[in-house]
Amino acid sequence: MALIVKKFGGTSVADKDRIFNVANIIVEDYKKGNDVIAVVSAQGDTTDDLIAKAKEINPGNPSKRELDMLLTSGEQISVALLAMAIEKLDCPVISLLGWQAGFNTDSNHGIARIKKIKTDRMKAELAKRNIIIVAGFQGINKYDDLTTLGRGGSDTSAVAIAAALHADCCQIYTDVNGVYTTDPRKVKTAKKLDEITYDEMLELATLGAQVLNNRSVEMAKKYNVELEVLSSLEKSKGTIVRENTKMEKMLIRGVTNDKNVATVSVVGLKDLPGVAFKLFNKLAQYKINLDMILQSIGRGGTKDITFAVSRDQADDAIKAIESLKTLFEYESLHKDDKVSKVSIVGAGMESHPGVAAKMFEALYDADINIRMIASSEIKLSVLIDEENTEKAVQVVHDAFIS
Repeated sequence: MALIVKKFGGTSVADKDRIFNVANIIVEDYKKGNDVIAVVSAQGDTTDDLIAKAKEINPGNPSKRELDMLLTSGEQISVALLAMAIEKLDCPVISLLGWQAGFNTDSNHGIARIKKIKTDRMKAELAKRNIIIVAGFQGINKYDDLTTLGRGGSDTSAVAIAAALHADCCQIYTDVNGVYTTDPRKVKTAKKLDEITYDEMLELATLGAQVLNNRSVEMAKKYNVELEVLSSLEKSKGTIVRENTKMEKMLIRGVTNDKNVATVSVVGLKDLPGVAFKLFNKLAQYKINLDMILQSIGRGGTKDITFAVSRDQADDAIKAIESLKTLFEYESLHKDDKVSKVSIVGAGMESHPGVAAKMFEALYDADINIRMIASSEIKLSVLIDEENTEKAVQVVHDAFIS
């Protein structure tokens, strides 16, 4: 008998037919003698609809605490409906909200971090041979207020349960049947991977691949939870995410794109020691997450610094820099949110020279200009004009994989 943790996203439980499909998947493993815990997201676009409702009431800035109170209701609906479907299939089941399942978090509403999971309730229900349906994406803080873990947080909930209860496997069900070299809905030649390492999957998730939440991959790596990404809509072998893969390393495992990017340019900064420190220290105080950073060669006693941030943080970055006007001078400040990031990921890159040249050649042949570059041992990212995103992904994928 094994303990299996299964996570189902919003599309997997979007309507009656899909709820019963998920119920049958769960019951099938349960009837084989396994213990099953399923973590469920809100149905379809429920979370987006709830956010829209909040903005109807308070277009300005609704309290993050009250927003969490609202958003957690989406998963409550899902777990109850799925439990009812499993009851209909004559199996014992109980649904639990995040706090009932023992999720204790910090108090950062909207982006809460899991501090610990009290497993007593889940262990007690498993001892009764109940199937457990847990509301993902949520927990409770020390003040007994509901919290949410951020978008994609149900993946993190599932991995956390698997780690806390030492589950035999953790399966992440999506609307695609595994991890692909790029989005198969946009690039017909995309190939499914049988296996991928935590580090490669983390880079893909961070750089825009929407198969797994990056925090869930971080947690899986930390606690050595082996993941399987597979489809809830068709029976087929998925992709295994683990520390080491058996297959010989491919040079490039995936090509991703991220349109949630903007650049901020500070032009004409005085070329003096400490200017960069003051600039980036202030951005850190505003909790701005930076990606690429480009500094020009000094000229005429000045230099330019350009960096990339997520689009929703670009205006905050501008405010942060404007607040420094009394500390140092600059000529102008510019924001550009018509850019995107295209990246290649693969552990094999570090031992293969010429990867960058091959990527740049593919973009050159497609007449796509590169605006910024960032690299690490297993990834290479370029910033380009947003209008060229799909073409760039296609030509780079063709160059390395197709």
